[in-house]
This record gives sequence, C-alpha cells and structure tokens, in this order.
Amino acid sequence: MAFCVTCGQSLNDGMRFCRFCGNQQPGEQLIQRLRMEAEQIRQIALMMSNQQAMQQAQFNAQMQQQQQFNNQQFGQQRRW
Repeated sequence: MAFCVTCGQSLNDGMRFCRFCGNQQPGEQLIQRLRMEAEQIRQIALMMSNQQAMQQAQFNAQMQQQQQFNNQQFGQQRRW
C-alpha cells in the first residue's frame, strides 16, 4: 500500500498517477533510492544515539567519582 506524495490518499502499489488528485507518483527506482538513503540515515542516527549514551554514562561515572572524592576530602570537615 502506497500513499500519494501530493494529497496523501492511499494508492495501490505501482500506480503512476493518483486516482484522487491526478498527480504523477515517483517511480520505483526513486522509491528504492529513497528507502536506501532513509536506512543509511537511520543507521547514522542509531550510531550517534549510542555514542551519546556512552558519553553520558562516562560523564555520570566521572561525576560520581568526583562526589566520592568530595565526600572523602570534605565530609569530615562539615559538622553542622
């Protein structure tokens, strides 16, 4: 099932013209190329997301280490 690129109505696969608005639809070669490009973009976004998650985990670990250091160094001095 495909959708018209102009009006959004559902079309049967392989239709060259929309039966509702009459506009020409992209050919199969263009659709295949766009699908490949979309998959490449999805892969890049996934890699970037994973990289960002790793950076966040490293930052969290560093902050935890800093907090432990601060507690060791200054925890004894704070007596309220």
